[in-house]
Amino acid sequence: MEPTLAVTPSVSEHDGSTPSRKQPRIIGMLGPAFVAAIAYVDPGNVAANVTAGAKYGFLLLWVLVAANAMAVLVQYLSAKLALVSGRSLSELLGLRMGTHGRRAFWAQAAIGAIATDVAEVIGGAIALHLLFGLPLVWGGVLTGVVSMVILAIQNRRGPRHFEFVIMAMLAIIALGFTCGLLFVDASPSAVLGGLVPRFENSETLLLAAGMLGATVMPHAIYLHSALARDRHGQPEKGPALRRLLKATKWDVGIALVIAGSVNIALLVLAGAALYGQSGTDTIEGAHSAIVAALGPAVGVIFAVGLLASGLASTSVGSAAGAEIMQGLLKVKVPLLARRCVTLAPALVLLALGAEPTHALIISQVVLSFCIPFALIPLVRLTSDRDVMGEYRNNLLVRTAGWLTTAVIAALNVALIVLTFTGL
Repeated sequence: MEPTLAVTPSVSEHDGSTPSRKQPRIIGMLGPAFVAAIAYVDPGNVAANVTAGAKYGFLLLWVLVAANAMAVLVQYLSAKLALVSGRSLSELLGLRMGTHGRRAFWAQAAIGAIATDVAEVIGGAIALHLLFGLPLVWGGVLTGVVSMVILAIQNRRGPRHFEFVIMAMLAIIALGFTCGLLFVDASPSAVLGGLVPRFENSETLLLAAGMLGATVMPHAIYLHSALARDRHGQPEKGPALRRLLKATKWDVGIALVIAGSVNIALLVLAGAALYGQSGTDTIEGAHSAIVAALGPAVGVIFAVGLLASGLASTSVGSAAGAEIMQGLLKVKVPLLARRCVTLAPALVLLALGAEPTHALIISQVVLSFCIPFALIPLVRLTSDRDVMGEYRNNLLVRTAGWLTTAVIAALNVALIVLTFTGL
């Protein structure tokens, strides 16, 4: 069966006016944003952040801080859209487009979902190779199989159990990618200097665009609205909805602070331990340098974090692909068939001997093309009074939303141009 995101009733759907109904604690409403946050710590992030730190130290730290702030806004708007309207982003788009428009929009979103899966499966394969010496192709197959098991948990046990599994993996990722900081000596003044926005050359602009493209992920935007819808349904307008929106702000804030901290830790670790070293422009090379500089134990923990990142993110990406297809085309595809189709491109690349880290970077270029297609309708719909009523974005949020969209679109155009012109 397809990993559908079945709506589960929540006590938060009540307005709290009945004394016998106990109001849920905000901590019990957390979860959907933690699943979406996995997209922000996937292997594409590892490749981009480690490369940036190894080549330019802390120079581009400000990019991660800015990208994370943008991500908080984007993910909150995604969840808010579903909570107020009762529909996911892809569902609302499907209702507003004609047949040809829906198919075309689905095609670009599906390409983005496949590109996401390529990065995540390759990341899992690299991790299994680093840990156990497993050939990359077989590592990719194993990553795909394990992701099916994780998706089956969602399909059989519901979204809450899926959230718990993904949150556990997020904890492993955070540990794997941050523990190395205990063994490096990073100058606080140098780290703080990285918060000053600046570029050094065209390559730093390319890296910044890649870091941003690896941070704000289109499939996470589509999926988060579905996760919020499935967990909470459509609460009644009034106190219940306002309380849920408040809880969602905490959910998004906590989840993305964790994800952002992991990304910052990766760049600081690379900047402190790998800066100026040759051969660190691939994940395998960076891992070898980490082992040489910090010891094999830190190298193993880093590889475990990478493995958890690949397994969790490919599961989340597959769920996003299912939601996009269902919302836009009203089509459900069996889990096994979908997993085989989305797994195939990554396995073909690995079988052909493509350099894994380079394939990861190219996948981020493809994702960059897809980001505006998710962001523009998200900001428009959450600013539409017919859709959101009194909960539509105010002027400040609308301005921040369109500015975020413009910055992300401009940097991703730069990423595509610089990548293919070789500047």
